Amino acid sequence: MGGPASQELRSQRVLVVGLARSGVAAVELLLRSGASVVATDLRSADELGVDSLGWCDRGVELRLGDQTADMLTGIDLVVLSPGVPLDSPLPRAARDRNVRTIGELELAYGASSGRWLAVTGTNGKTTTTALLGELVKTTGRTVAVAGNIGVALSGEVEAVPADGFVVAEVSSFQLDTIESFEPYVGVLLNITEDHLDRYESFSAYGRSKARVFENQSASDFAVLNFDDPRVAALEADLAATVIPVSAEREVRHGVFLRGDTIVSQVGGKEREIVAAGDVGIPGPHNLSNALAATAAAVAVGVAPADVARVLTGFRSLEHRLEEVGEIDGALYVNDSKATNVDSVSFALRSFDAPIVLIAGGKDKGTDYSSLRGLLVERVRRLVLIGEAAEKMERTFEGAVPVERAASLGEAVRAAHRAAAPGDVVLLSPACASFDMFDDFEDRGRQFKDLVAALDRRERGSAGGGGQ
Repeated sequence: MGGPASQELRSQRVLVVGLARSGVAAVELLLRSGASVVATDLRSADELGVDSLGWCDRGVELRLGDQTADMLTGIDLVVLSPGVPLDSPLPRAARDRNVRTIGELELAYGASSGRWLAVTGTNGKTTTTALLGELVKTTGRTVAVAGNIGVALSGEVEAVPADGFVVAEVSSFQLDTIESFEPYVGVLLNITEDHLDRYESFSAYGRSKARVFENQSASDFAVLNFDDPRVAALEADLAATVIPVSAEREVRHGVFLRGDTIVSQVGGKEREIVAAGDVGIPGPHNLSNALAATAAAVAVGVAPADVARVLTGFRSLEHRLEEVGEIDGALYVNDSKATNVDSVSFALRSFDAPIVLIAGGKDKGTDYSSLRGLLVERVRRLVLIGEAAEKMERTFEGAVPVERAASLGEAVRAAHRAAAPGDVVLLSPACASFDMFDDFEDRGRQFKDLVAALDRRERGSAGGGGQ
């Protein structure tokens, strides 16, 4: 549990680096705490739209555009937004000058009083965080669901009292800049290849994920997915009480499947929760997410009956295997959040029907070859977009018919031409979105708009006759 840090911050001059969602919330928290704030971003004021916040009138010194080491003069603390790489010039200069540097996660933790439940992993963390938030709301306590899920922590945590919960989705980027962050419950879902454009190795990426447990003690809980060998291997080194989860075998003192039933042995008492087939989110990966959320919820006192009710009523989130509509008998699915190979693998395994797959975007140093077998088995046609298209086409040469598209709109039209009744047209990119879109949400919403426009056009064609 963190604690209010206003007194410490009141006397400090703080530099906030990066003014996207998290950076803006950090500035606002610092202003409420009485800190003297300098805010910087490589983008201009017009690009950021920060003028409307009235920061200059409230004493914020804005330094936009070029970032130089002289910004650090007189600075007591640097707060980095998650999107700012640690090896970029300003953070490097701060380390060279021994200026304390933390991330927005650590800042928010220091300003909070509630108990933290933190979820991380390469895949599934947003769904698991949202589900866990719904589960702990059944306790009647104040709950904030924030973090990498799309709501900045710094804007939410101060409203949570000591008996409430902060349910946080935390990324490896956020964990890279922690100091004292100690969640009461930490959840690690999986560690698979991702972000190799930002980390020197897969091992380094894995170490960042494991930092969610770094400051825990025996009075805390660590929920580990034992079906991932890399995650299970962490058990021996953790100070926290480990709660294992598995969809493949029974695990003592954990949450697992027995036949088709989710069973909890958390706290030493066995309870049957609900039939796996009644869980409201589809796919085997989401069953693993449900087991992890159940383990964390039971650990903080959520009643099994409430767990069952929430699990059966919960539905998939936007941009995560989201069914968009049906055109000419083919189902269109938005899985824009699938920005790595494992996410796409999960998506391809979630459908029995032939798939027309739209993939591509900004490459993150990924090896796509592990998808080749699934493409041969399940994909009728592959439509590629973005900077990674050429690399992906080389990787999948001979495995599946491939078509390149210059835009997402062109890709949707190409997929429509290729799809037969009963097929699934699936946007599951395996790449970041920043080459063509603001973020994965922008990509997903554009896909949905394009599908809706295509549907209107097809319905108009079908209904249009003579005059």
